[in-house]
Amino acid sequence: MSHSIVATQDNFESEVMQTSMQTPVLVDFWAPWCGPCKTLMPMLERVVESYNGGLKLVKVNTDEEQGLAQMFGIRSLPTVVLFKDGKPVDGFMGAQPEGAVRSFLQKNLVVEAQAEAADLADQAVQPDLDLESRIADTQAKLALTPEKEEIKAELADLLAQAGDLVGAKKLLGQLQALAEGDGAKRVRARLHFAELADSTRSAIELQDAIAKNDKDLAARHELAVRFLVAGQAPQALDQWLSILRTDRGFESDLGRKSMLEAFRIIDDADLISEYRRKLSAAVLS
Repeated sequence: MSHSIVATQDNFESEVMQTSMQTPVLVDFWAPWCGPCKTLMPMLERVVESYNGGLKLVKVNTDEEQGLAQMFGIRSLPTVVLFKDGKPVDGFMGAQPEGAVRSFLQKNLVVEAQAEAADLADQAVQPDLDLESRIADTQAKLALTPEKEEIKAELADLLAQAGDLVGAKKLLGQLQALAEGDGAKRVRARLHFAELADSTRSAIELQDAIAKNDKDLAARHELAVRFLVAGQAPQALDQWLSILRTDRGFESDLGRKSMLEAFRIIDDADLISEYRRKLSAAVLS
């Protein structure tokens, strides 16, 4: 991948120390025999790739580069170290879930990570050919069995994802037996966030507002909505957690309520599990 290289004793200075003066560098210390390393590395590659050049990944095989491992006191694998401005600034050990890695990066790369996410949140939604195909297939199924409310709920959710809010609402209104089922609640949650996103400021404007006042909780909520609708679920959930930790009573517990509603439309079970734990800890603290 374009944002990932292998480092040795010979090129570590140029590829890590010097590069990190301009671009943050994530160094993954690993070994071929390390099982957790094999789990972590492809996920790190995926995360780094999402930064589109705003973050580099350097891999160090500690079996081959024992001198580098000793230099940085590596005693457990995998160990990941973040370099900025020519020096190590933070790190973690062991295989971590993707949400935890993104949170780690956001903690250390607030400007870079959120600016990249903000760019994505502001981009126009591109046609999703797979989604269009699923909509067509579901419409065909509904034409054959128009009485099936399960199919109506499924199609309403697909239309909401595609931005056809009018069509989604029409189908939602046709549900009777399943009007309060999980499928209908999922559609209502998706519609709610989509409509909110239409009335928010741009993600860049919201980032600027938060930079000027990190306790601007209204801006954080708007930014969370934009992130969620743009498919940036971890960034959205982090904003709502920040609201919750700053002021539990803000807008009648809006941070917690928004997270619970967002869980209905996020399709990553591991991410939901991770943020349910964070939510519980924030509520109990």
